[in-house]
Amino acid sequence: MASLTSTSAPSWKRLTILLSVTLIAGFNQGLLLPLLAILLDQQGVSSDMNGLNSMALYIGTFGMMFFIEKPIRRFGYKAGILAGIALAGAATLLFPVFSGTLWIWFILRIAVGIGDSALHYCTQLWIVSSASPQRRGRVISLYGMAYGIGFSLGPIGINLANAGSWMPFVLNAVLFVLVAAFVLTLGGEYPETAKASAESGNRFWLIYRLAWFALLPAILYGLLESTMNSNFPLYGLRIGLSKEAISMLLPALGIGSLVVMFPLGMLSDRVGRKRVLMGCALSAGLLFFAVPLAGGQVPLLFVLLSLIGGLVGSFFSLGLAYAGDLLPRHVLPSANVIASIHFSIGSLLGPSIGGASIQYVSTQSVFLLLGGAFTLFALLGPLFRNAGGEAAVNPNSVV
Repeated sequence: MASLTSTSAPSWKRLTILLSVTLIAGFNQGLLLPLLAILLDQQGVSSDMNGLNSMALYIGTFGMMFFIEKPIRRFGYKAGILAGIALAGAATLLFPVFSGTLWIWFILRIAVGIGDSALHYCTQLWIVSSASPQRRGRVISLYGMAYGIGFSLGPIGINLANAGSWMPFVLNAVLFVLVAAFVLTLGGEYPETAKASAESGNRFWLIYRLAWFALLPAILYGLLESTMNSNFPLYGLRIGLSKEAISMLLPALGIGSLVVMFPLGMLSDRVGRKRVLMGCALSAGLLFFAVPLAGGQVPLLFVLLSLIGGLVGSFFSLGLAYAGDLLPRHVLPSANVIASIHFSIGSLLGPSIGGASIQYVSTQSVFLLLGGAFTLFALLGPLFRNAGGEAAVNPNSVV
């Protein structure tokens, strides 16, 4: 079995294809979450039940993370990506076939989550593992930019439903087929073989001991993504925004992220990823608290969401890069699993808590939740420094 032993930057052909996969996966999630939430709301489904149904995608993502590492080590990144595309694409096509059937949509969302889980795990790990420490921030920021572009374009696809309820789903499936054709041209590669010590039961303890703070951004990014895409459409409808306005506001998060993601990656290479993460989290927390004050003023909401997206849209990728700085390379596959599980935890909490808070507390409470979460993360930063984790390991060391 081959293994990744080079620390050079990934080839441009491979990197471009992996970024294309990431873009389409982002488009898939950016489209399905708000589209399905709006369709269920139009059918009279309550906010809390709508949020619970949205959780299904992340249940699939969460469950898959406990099993994905060994199959990818055995069959390689390419096989994992193709399997993920096939499952997510097929499930996406079935949504309009079973329109309005809540329990079937729940199952289909789980299937999409499993497919997306395979796509993100393979692309993230392939890119991070093959990037040198000196360029890791910039390379992983390209991954985040690709996801952000797709995620930003996804909600715009909601408007295709005016030409037929099946149109957005078919477009999504066609994009999956196209990107799969490019993936087939890649060679087969595998994660680096773990050292014996890393295969023992304490490797997860090692990862948490050295990089717990670097793994928290994944939870926050999952919370942000799922809450905004599942609950913001409900929030918008309740404050009087049109469906078209909502479809244009959601991409603001991604647009803001795209503008500053690469500069943030370069800045993190220069001044340290921890400083960048803490500063962005604190600023975004304050902006979240300001969103309810904007009311239904679409231009002001667009500016606020763009600023928030710019600050925290790269949280998952920067967190992965930070973990790559702190951990030995041979435990990065396990660290990637943990980060994906954390993302799923945040994603599961977002729609359920957000939907319930809108239903039973107040329409604006969802932004207090997000603002509080990001502010708390910033305040936890000094504890990690005091724990000494940041200087605990050389990234190229062997345990």
